[in-house]
Amino acid sequence: MVTKSQDRRKVRLSRALGVALTPKAARYLEKRPYAPGEHGRTKRKTDSDYAVRLREKQRLREQYGIREKQMRNTFNEARRRDGLTGENLVELLEMRLDALVVRAGFARTTAQARQLVVHRHILVDGGLVDRPSFRVKPGQLIHVKPKSEGTEPFQVAAAGGHAEVLPPVPGYLEVELDKLQARLVRRPKRAEVPVTCEVQLVVEYYAAR
Repeated sequence: MVTKSQDRRKVRLSRALGVALTPKAARYLEKRPYAPGEHGRTKRKTDSDYAVRLREKQRLREQYGIREKQMRNTFNEARRRDGLTGENLVELLEMRLDALVVRAGFARTTAQARQLVVHRHILVDGGLVDRPSFRVKPGQLIHVKPKSEGTEPFQVAAAGGHAEVLPPVPGYLEVELDKLQARLVRRPKRAEVPVTCEVQLVVEYYAAR
């Protein structure tokens, strides 16, 4: 369960980074589209290149709710792969199980998706997976454990209860929400992934470290 203090932190962080990290933060940003603090309404001074890249890295990391070490390891893997590092980075992050649970509409936020996975409600190809960072492969089926399907959170999800706060289902997922199952049909493409980020700035941030 997300506490009130965690919720407040997400709202404040969302305002600082200029990106909604939760549905509640999205409502706050509509009312207060400026950074928190007494100088939030004033025009921000010109940031250094480092500050701009750092903020962009934080925006991406917070949208997936992962630790810095996880982010760095994913970047290193993305850099080793063929193709553009930034595209690879977003693809790898998006194939995390917790990210796909949100995209499928089984949860409202990444934090809730992580709880569902850790509490052993989610199966991949019929096998229990309790690791949010588990990387789903194209063709694999994500579905809710039969014993969990009747619980309130999943009944809300199956009825489309999160649709108003989530982006449309991306093309790399086939979702049968009433059956609480989704299949990753192919690798995500950066242009389809509903995250707000100038990913090249993230690449530049890590490349310089």
